[in-house]
Amino acid sequence: MSEIWLEIWSTARSEFADIPDVGELTRIVLRLGMAVILGGLLGYERERSGKAAGLRTHMLVALGAAIFVLVPLQGGMQVGDLSRVLQGVIAGIGFLGAGAIIKLSDEREIHGLTTSASIWMTAAIGVAAGMGREATAVVSTLMALFVLAVLRSVEAKISSKQEKRVISSDEK
Repeated sequence: MSEIWLEIWSTARSEFADIPDVGELTRIVLRLGMAVILGGLLGYERERSGKAAGLRTHMLVALGAAIFVLVPLQGGMQVGDLSRVLQGVIAGIGFLGAGAIIKLSDEREIHGLTTSASIWMTAAIGVAAGMGREATAVVSTLMALFVLAVLRSVEAKISSKQEKRVISSDEK
């Protein structure tokens, strides 16, 4: 009976042997942690703006994308062969992003395009972090935050000026 338990223990131990040393553990935690934090920054911005896909969604998208590239790399997949994995991630995120887009037929407006794009960008940042390109992931996140937060206020100022022009030309 003890031989059975020894075999069970040995099998269970080997199933968790994908992290052979502290260096690999550090690498995994750093890459996945970076993906979660950076995805969280974008998600916080969307949450603060009252958008449907917020903090948790963006964190999970970044984490999932990072895992999808990290695990094959751990398994020895060559970076060139990773293109098929990336194609799957990009296509899957496209479907997720499509769910964020709402067409209002009465107003002939489409809402959610920016949220959809932010989900797509978050996946790309997760891929960068998962592949060990943390600096690229950070720079990309900063640029995305600039587009989402700073350009929103610029866009609002432009819209208000256009509305004033329309109102003043209607009064003439």
